[in-house]
Amino acid sequence: MRRTLAVAARVVSQLLNSPRFLALSIMAPLLIIYLLKLFFDTFPPGFGSDRFAIPAAAFIVHFLSFLLCAIALVQERTGGTLERMFVNGFRRTEIIGGYLIGYLGLATFQAVVALAEVIWLFGLDYERSVLATLFAVIWLLAIASVMLGIFISTFARHEGQVLPFVPLIILPSVFLSGFLVDVEKLPGWAEAVGHAFPMLYANNVIQEMIVPSPVRESAWGNFAILAGYAVALLLLASMTLREAD
Repeated sequence: MRRTLAVAARVVSQLLNSPRFLALSIMAPLLIIYLLKLFFDTFPPGFGSDRFAIPAAAFIVHFLSFLLCAIALVQERTGGTLERMFVNGFRRTEIIGGYLIGYLGLATFQAVVALAEVIWLFGLDYERSVLATLFAVIWLLAIASVMLGIFISTFARHEGQVLPFVPLIILPSVFLSGFLVDVEKLPGWAEAVGHAFPMLYANNVIQEMIVPSPVRESAWGNFAILAGYAVALLLLASMTLREAD
């Protein structure tokens, strides 16, 4: 645990010493959500933008957490930091756990500001329990995205090699998660593929919670699957980290 916390402290220190990275991590979601609001304002009155606003905020946090974490990990590898950790006897679980804890604060802050802005801009009004659940699902999705970024970073030798994974992983999350269209209207194979992405379960929870009478029993089932997805990615990233180095 001491080594895990040491890695986490190093990641936090690195983040604090990179004001441009921190500013980009926070300002990018705010700017994109604002542009999204301008986009929805062009639709005719009565268009139900509520159905898309919260999932859009969740997706933006998902995308940026995945991309920024993957690029940061690749930079650590190319800079020799990971290699030095292995030489000094750090175990894979200690390194992965340290990076997870280190990015936890950033992911939490991204979830808070993204949810707060979308609630304010779109004039949404939910009960406190619903807001707490919405925050929890965006936060959990951000954690799963960090783990996904760590896992994908093991297959990239430099930052540019992360980019091809964006259309392979992030774009299907848009089209196959129920964010834009009901997954039940998709072909069977496409619906099955959609279940491989965490955004589907996050969107399911969000859609079930923002209706006037939330169906909490069903929402908790999807919430549990999303949590299991994050744990599975944690184990997968732990198993593959050393092989790629």
